[in-house]
Amino acid sequence: MIELSVKKTKPKESEVYKTYWEFAGKRQEVFFNRINNEDEWTNDDIIAKYKFTNVYRASDRVSQYLIKNVIYNGSHTPSNLLFRILLFKTFNKIETWQYLESRLGQISFDDFDFKVYDDLLNYLKSQNVSIYSGAYIMTSGKSTFGYNKKHQNHLRLIEFMLKDNLDERVADCKSLEELFLLLKQYPTIGNFLAYQYAIDINYSELTDFSEMDYVYPGPGAKDGIKKCFVDTGGFSETDIIKYITDRQEFEFQKFNINFKTLWGRSLQLIDCQNLFCEVDKYARVAHPDISGISGRTRIKQIFSPKASEIDYWYPPQWGLNDKVKVSLNE
Repeated sequence: MIELSVKKTKPKESEVYKTYWEFAGKRQEVFFNRINNEDEWTNDDIIAKYKFTNVYRASDRVSQYLIKNVIYNGSHTPSNLLFRILLFKTFNKIETWQYLESRLGQISFDDFDFKVYDDLLNYLKSQNVSIYSGAYIMTSGKSTFGYNKKHQNHLRLIEFMLKDNLDERVADCKSLEELFLLLKQYPTIGNFLAYQYAIDINYSELTDFSEMDYVYPGPGAKDGIKKCFVDTGGFSETDIIKYITDRQEFEFQKFNINFKTLWGRSLQLIDCQNLFCEVDKYARVAHPDISGISGRTRIKQIFSPKASEIDYWYPPQWGLNDKVKVSLNE
């Protein structure tokens, strides 16, 4: 828990701070309204029009696919499991994974052949298919591995990481922060990507760290924090995320928000970090007069519902799946 020291004062909130908690409540309401097949998902015009991620990161479509179809489907030997996680997250696109799987069968590091993967990805590109999602900006890695095509450098990076005994090194990690620090030692993996990868690996049985152990604020979260606070009172952005995560129950009660948790799981540090990213986007429309760090003024992605429904399933160590099943069958 973050305590206020004599050298720091309580952060001074802006009007966007209340919006942060209201947005969390409204966006989580959309999540449950969708899975309960309600006719109306939201009466918030901004949420209805634009695309926002789920309040809980693990509930997002790509995270759900990673957990069910990548992590818990295939060989559970540490090297093969890590290979699948890193390969999927490098492109972060379900369609790319499905194409590779349709051509290769069960994907594993045991059978990795750089040329085979390169040829398959080149074929997709020749068909004008984007093989990467737009969620993260991926550094090309050319200066390290020397290839002209980004995906070639990324394939070599994953191969390098696994040959560097990453599976054994992950097993030796004693905390989420230690896992984060391990991952950022590798070429082209910066702070933000290392944290995202650490969270993804922690969905598996390779590690079992609390998501309350560590957080790293990405660029979007920093924008959101800037909008939510007139003055952070000397707290770092990391401490701000910890501070508001600790206060979630108090804040929901203070603002009279009936927030429905993820079947009893409260917001974790990664979720509150992501919420700052999303409220940064939301505030571009709801509070156009309040600027962040980047200066962005519009939301690019319009919401378009996917045809396929998600059969929600979470890391077994969270103990949620029986609760989900009972809830959805009521």
